[in-house]
Amino acid sequence: MFWKRKTKPAPPARSGYAIPEGQRVYAIGDIHGRDDLFARMIDSIRADHAARPPAAITLILLGDLVDRGPDSDRVVERAMRLRGEFPDTRLLIGNHEECFLAALTGDVRRLRYFMRIGGDATVRSYWRGDECFDSATFEEVAERLPHMVPPEHVDFLGRGEDVIEIGDYAFVHAGVRPGVPLDRQELSDLRWIRDEFLDDLGDHGKMIIHGHSITSEPDEQANRIGVDIGAFRSGALAAIGLEGHQRWYLFARSDEVGEGILQKSAGVSGR
Repeated sequence: MFWKRKTKPAPPARSGYAIPEGQRVYAIGDIHGRDDLFARMIDSIRADHAARPPAAITLILLGDLVDRGPDSDRVVERAMRLRGEFPDTRLLIGNHEECFLAALTGDVRRLRYFMRIGGDATVRSYWRGDECFDSATFEEVAERLPHMVPPEHVDFLGRGEDVIEIGDYAFVHAGVRPGVPLDRQELSDLRWIRDEFLDDLGDHGKMIIHGHSITSEPDEQANRIGVDIGAFRSGALAAIGLEGHQRWYLFARSDEVGEGILQKSAGVSGR
């Protein structure tokens, strides 16, 4: 579903949000098993970066690589390989990674919850062997799944971060608890928060870049920017590019429209 936000008057965006000189950042929204869109997005980022003046590149994955889409295993594998081309690739742990890692402990209760929120697609992507997944019990899946997911995938996801601060921007998966300093945020809020964060109009000290809550296009507000446009359902994946005081958006689509770039200056509210 797409989340329709409550209508509130928004204060003007504070100007001056900036990335340190000589650095360029790309942050990719929730991929959710859409490796086809992920591959296209990396191609777009590669081309966009090459077309701009030289700069050190940081690539940030905003979390929720897995679930819902068909190719979670391939998405994780591609994400792991990115550091070969983009050494400063950083991963935020999303709520779906949290639940995936919990399901790999063999706990049937945690597996049930994981599969209820879209994890069944992830399990299918990793399922190996002759036994039919559709006929397997929860107990059988809980026992077998930890042996089907490569240890390097588990290690990669488990080493993800919860907050990344670069210049005047802070990157998180879901959002932040209003009024709480970044270094005192609860993991549950960073990975799961929704309305309390989305409906808040206050200054968080930094511009918050996040995923987790789906909108039909990048959701740019005075204090936050959401870049989850529901890739698993919409067939479109978004990323934000940041350099100096500039920001722009890149899109990878599965339809004939193809990829696109929308550029804008920081603090400009129009699209």
